[in-house]
Amino acid sequence: MECEISKVRNLFAKLCQEPKHLFPELERKLQVSKEHGVYVLYRNDDVVHVGRTLRGKEGLNQRLKNHLYGSSSFVKNFLKDKALLRGEEFQYQYILVESPRDRALLESYAIGSLCPEHLGLSE
Repeated sequence: MECEISKVRNLFAKLCQEPKHLFPELERKLQVSKEHGVYVLYRNDDVVHVGRTLRGKEGLNQRLKNHLYGSSSFVKNFLKDKALLRGEEFQYQYILVESPRDRALLESYAIGSLCPEHLGLSE
C-alpha cells in the first residue's frame, strides 16, 4: 500500500512539473496524445478541473477536444459562460499514465490537492 501511495505522489509531482499549454485558436487543431492520462485545466492560472481518460481510442486528445468544443459535462455545467476554451484565459497540462488504476488514483489525489473546494473542503 505504501508503495502505491508513493507512486501516486511521484506521478502528481511529475504532473505539476509539466508545462502548461494554451488551447488552440479555431483554425488550429488540438494535437496532444492518443495515449491515456490525467490532465488539469486552468482558468487564469486557477485550477478549475482535474480529469482523466477512461477508455476512448483517442485518449487525451479526444478528452481535451471535448472540453475545448464544449461537449463535456464540465464545460456545460460549470463554465456556462465559456462554451469554448479559447485564448490565454484557459490552459491545460497533462501526464501520460498507462494503468487505469494509476490514472484513477492520480486523478483523485490531484483533485484533493488542487481542487479541495470540489470536495467541500474549502474554507
